[in-house]
Order: sequence, then structure tokens, then C-alpha cells
Amino acid sequence: PASKQAARVEGTAVAGAAGAELEADAPPDARPGIDRPVVFQPSDSTLNVVPALGGRVLMSLAEGGMQYLIAGARADLGLRAGRYVFGVRILEALAPGDPPSTQSRAPKPRQLLRIGFSAAGSPLVLGEGEDHVCFDAEGFFYSGKRKSMSAPRLRRDEAVAVVLNLDPASPNAYTVSLFRDGARASSPQPLPEHLRGCTLFPHVSFRSITLQVHIGPELEQPLPFACRPVGAAARADTEAAALPAPAADGKFEVLMPVGYPNEGTFDWLDEFLRRTPGYVELSDRKILEWAAHSGLTRLKGALSSKLSSRDKPDFGFGLPGMDDFSVRRGLLAVAPLVPRNYIIMEVRANLIEEERREIVQLFSGASYRRTARVIMGEPDDEYKAFRLDRILEQKQAKSEIAWKAKQDAKKRQRAIQRSQQQATALRKKKEEARNKAREEATKKLAEAVKSADSTKKEVKKEEPTDGADGGAA
Repeated sequence: PASKQAARVEGTAVAGAAGAELEADAPPDARPGIDRPVVFQPSDSTLNVVPALGGRVLMSLAEGGMQYLIAGARADLGLRAGRYVFGVRILEALAPGDPPSTQSRAPKPRQLLRIGFSAAGSPLVLGEGEDHVCFDAEGFFYSGKRKSMSAPRLRRDEAVAVVLNLDPASPNAYTVSLFRDGARASSPQPLPEHLRGCTLFPHVSFRSITLQVHIGPELEQPLPFACRPVGAAARADTEAAALPAPAADGKFEVLMPVGYPNEGTFDWLDEFLRRTPGYVELSDRKILEWAAHSGLTRLKGALSSKLSSRDKPDFGFGLPGMDDFSVRRGLLAVAPLVPRNYIIMEVRANLIEEERREIVQLFSGASYRRTARVIMGEPDDEYKAFRLDRILEQKQAKSEIAWKAKQDAKKRQRAIQRSQQQATALRKKKEEARNKAREEATKKLAEAVKSADSTKKEVKKEEPTDGADGGAA
């Protein structure tokens, strides 16, 4: 069914491309353009992204469990008006080697590409947030977390481009369209209502491939209509991303919370990140979240393991690079190379001096200021209010789940009753039909017997007796 649907989509796209183009040429624009190149900053990319050639080529780490995680990178210039295009080309597709016993556990597809736009601050894995719109190499269009088939499957070495139309005067206003090798590959797809009016940033996500990025000021492949690339956008139509900046001393902070296990350390972390969103969390729970966004699933035993905790959960993916925590060691090795504010949530390690020193030595460069934050004792009023709100949210969520379960149980009970009533009615109907058939058969039998008796009597009346015959003789 999926292949048939893809074939129908491809036929539709080819037919649309052969007909009249849905977009018109952009009129001349004399407004001042942007005066700097548009790049994918490491600070707004996942830690496994490796930019090269001034950011024109994007690669991802492909060993130690990194080969399973989707890389994501967001450009540092967003669009709030107009119609603009950017694109990519797949330079190489990698095939990381896995032990035969784990190949069935590896996420599919192994080589993955998603290209589109996102709002600032949304998840870096494109297609895993409500503030995303994108196309993938399999031909799906993602609007938030919902996806639908909209284009033919992309092939290697094709020039892939996405057009974002934010011009309210255009017949295709607030849409995105996919093109490959300069030809239309999809019809204009509408933006979600909540993204209209938002600044949207070019965004790519990929796994086990190397990308060449074409963001301007020139297009790699001309489109069927005149359209300016993002790198040549009018300054009035754009908005620069708010990138993390160091403190007044020119240093970024590496924060290590020190607290007792199971004493609200992760609740404190959630409240801290809510108040200071400029920090990047390094923890096992973030790795699990990233893995889930990348399509990895944990084995059933990992979810109920007695050795698992919030600080050190049992990964249990059935993949060596993940389960032996190579991915954790790799991220800690790469993080110091990308200067930004980090908060390292290792509850046990942060309590032990030797392990804390090992982590601190990773961030020993001049770009970092290392701080230990003790989170013990009486919490402040703001934290107490946050905890009360969190407890209320959890109770409300449990109450809603229980109410929904109760309603579902009532629906199931009503369905069972209806089914039983229908079965009873059907049995009654069948019984009535059998009784009626039995009565009719009995009636027919009685009529047949009566008819036979009448015929027998008539035959006896017609037969002459022997005495009558002798007298006549």
C-alpha cells in the first residue's frame, strides 16, 4: 500500500510539474539585503554535527552510538515575510557497520534526510516538535508531529530545495513546497495556523549522510520561477537568531549541581532550565529523549529494571554503542569543542570528588568557568511554588487519565451491552423463526394427514360390496 501511495503521489507530482507552475516570478526588490552570510551555528545544532568548509558541508559523527542519533542544525537567520528558498544535496551516504545481531534493532531508515523550517527554540531534531514543517527523503511532509505522503522519494545526488512562501498577497501564501533538480516535487503544503506570523528558520536533520548546503546568495539549480535564496533575502524580511553569548568575563559557564539522589535534583533542574533557557543539559535522560526522537526503542526489560534510576537509567536498546554508554562518553568529549553554557546533571558523579574532577578537566579550556551549585537545604519560595504547580499538574494529569479510563470503561460496557442485546435479539429472532417454521411444518403435516383421511373415505364410499354384486347376479 505504501508503494502504491508513493506511485500515486509521484504521478501527481509529475503531472503537476508538466502543467502550469503554481508560483509566479518574484518582482524586482530594491530593498537592502542582508550583509552577512547565513550559516548553521554549532550552538544551534546537535552535538554530533560536524560543519566543514565554512558551514557549506554538514557531516555527523558515525561511531560509538552516534550513528543511531539524528543530527539537527538550524540556520542563524530566520524569515518573517516574503518568499525564499534554500536547498541541500546529499554528497555521500554512509553505511555504519553493526554486529549482525543488532541490525534489526537499528532505527530505520539508516540514511535519513529532513529539510524544512522551524521556530527558534524548538527541538533540534526536525519533525519531532509542533513548531516544525519539513519534507523527508521518503516523500513525507511533516506538519508539527503529523506526517502525510506528499512527494516522491528523493534520490542521492539530487539538488533538493524548499520554498517558504510568507507573502500574504500570493495565492500560495503561508505554504512550503519541495523541489528536486529545479522541478516541483510537491504541491504547496499549508503551514500550521500557530506558525503563521512566526519567524521561521531554515533547518535540516540527517543521519548517516553528508550534506552540501545551498542557502545563497546564489541558487544551485534554477526554479521554474524567479525566487530569491535565503542568503540574498531583504533585511526587512529577516530576523537574526538569538545565539548564546558568554558572560561579561568572556566565558561560558559549566554548572554542576550537587545534591542528594531522590531529593528533588531533577525537579530543581527543570525549574532552573525554565528560568534560564540558555543552558544545555548534559544527562542520560537527555540522551534517552534524543534517542526516542531518533526512532530508537528500548527493550521491555529496560523499563522495569531494578538497577535503573532517573540519574542512571538502564538504556536497554539492544545496541552496543548505546548500551555500553559509548554515546555518553562521546558527547562529553565533543561538548567542550562547542562553547556554550552547559549544566551537567550527573547526581552520583557530582557528589564524588574524583568523578567530578574528571568531568571538570574536560572543560578546562579558557572558554569556560566551572561552577558547583549546592542544591541542599531549605528551598526558596519560587522553587516551592514551582513544585506545588508541578504536583498540581501531575494530579490533574492523573485525574484526567483516570477520568478518561473511566469513560473508556463505560464505553466498553455500553458496547458490550449493545452487543449482548443484539445477540439476544438475534437469538430471539432465530428462535421465533424456528418456532414459526415448526408450526408451519406441523400445520402442513396435519393438513396432509387430513387430506389423506378424506381421500381414503371417498375411496371406500365408491367401492361396491360383495352382497350387492351377488343379488344382481
